[in-house]
Amino acid sequence: MAGLQALNALAAKLAREAFQRCCGSAGWVQGMLMRRPFKSEDDLFSAAGEVWQSLSKADYLEAFAHHPRIGGKDALRAKFAATRDLAQGEQSGASAASEETLEALSQSNAQYEKRFGYIFIVCATGKSAAEMLGLLHTRLSHSPDRELAIAAGEQAKITALRLKKLLEV
Repeated sequence: MAGLQALNALAAKLAREAFQRCCGSAGWVQGMLMRRPFKSEDDLFSAAGEVWQSLSKADYLEAFAHHPRIGGKDALRAKFAATRDLAQGEQSGASAASEETLEALSQSNAQYEKRFGYIFIVCATGKSAAEMLGLLHTRLSHSPDRELAIAAGEQAKITALRLKKLLEV
């Protein structure tokens, strides 16, 4: 895809698939489809944020469920084939981590999921596995409401990065 014009010109089915690669929330995808065509890239990114902010907790959880666990390479390969390239680039810090750090991430992810009911969501781009582990440990102490708001903010960052990549393809 070569930019905003190409995104605007996509047939609805293809546009839906493109947006689904950016965010796993059906509500967000539908909201973005309803806002097409976009006048500018700023309009696209503003719409993405506005639609995201209008969604419910269930929509956020649906989006979170479309992410592999940080460091979960098997999940990247099996469950998330459509977004594998995006997620692997986003999680490159985890791929270079030691086995000890990956094991600590795995254990901490399990604690996080047990506490909050969803996987740890972080915009991992540019972060090392050790940084992500530190963030995970910090966020384990948050209240459920605070953590949901933080995770939703991280998802919004991930979605914006994926939209930018979508325009560059």
